[in-house]
Amino acid sequence: MTQLPEWAPAGLDVTRPSAARIYDYFLGGAHNFESDRQLADHITRMTPNVAATARANRHFLRRAVTMLVGAGIRQFLDIGSGIPTVGNVHEIAAGLAPDTRVVYVDLDPVAVAQSMQLLRDNPNATALCFDLRDPRKILAEAEATGLVDLSRPLAVMLAGVLHFIPDADGPGAIVSQLRDALVPGSYLLISHATLDGQPPEVLEAQRLSGRTATELTLRPHAEITAYFGSFELVEPGLVYIGQWRPDPDDEPDPHPERLAGYAGVGRKG
Repeated sequence: MTQLPEWAPAGLDVTRPSAARIYDYFLGGAHNFESDRQLADHITRMTPNVAATARANRHFLRRAVTMLVGAGIRQFLDIGSGIPTVGNVHEIAAGLAPDTRVVYVDLDPVAVAQSMQLLRDNPNATALCFDLRDPRKILAEAEATGLVDLSRPLAVMLAGVLHFIPDADGPGAIVSQLRDALVPGSYLLISHATLDGQPPEVLEAQRLSGRTATELTLRPHAEITAYFGSFELVEPGLVYIGQWRPDPDDEPDPHPERLAGYAGVGRKG
């Protein structure tokens, strides 16, 4: 029987890969197991840019949180937050505005356990274990923590999570419920994997994700744009991840599609 590390919850099945732990591995984290690393390495051999995409998504999150704090947002609801790594929302936001409050939500018990351990001495942030498929429950429980006030502008973060919701579960309706709960001045952030402009091996990598409990569903630009509803997309709109407000010293990427994902932020007027 495998001896679980202290950070892993009791009864965890380490033989089945987890999307959150694979993402942690791509980011250079230590909260993953051999099953996660094997599948991650298999995917990487087929699609070498997948780790770069994970890192680009993290950089996008940093740039977006910086923009949102600058726009006056002081509360964040990060759904599908994953396993804590350097550059989390609360770290970025608190470095700019110490009074910022953050509620993380994830379905993966390792992600939530690690988040709670990391945040145990932080009164302005916490983590909840819920499924994105139950948005009303998430909103109610987030508000119950006292860190989220739905009567004030809120940033809802859906970074790299909607592509784990299959079409049969109605991702559009899920996001619509989240949008409807937000007051004017709130923001919605989305990053999402896509097949647009991708070679055939990316589709095979998508099939490999079926070995985890959360298989990927790659979607086109128009479908991802629709998730913003009537929210106004801030500049530069929904673009390939690396194209969303790159840092001034970033070298222009002649092939931004290689990162196989779109990113955007919308504002409720």
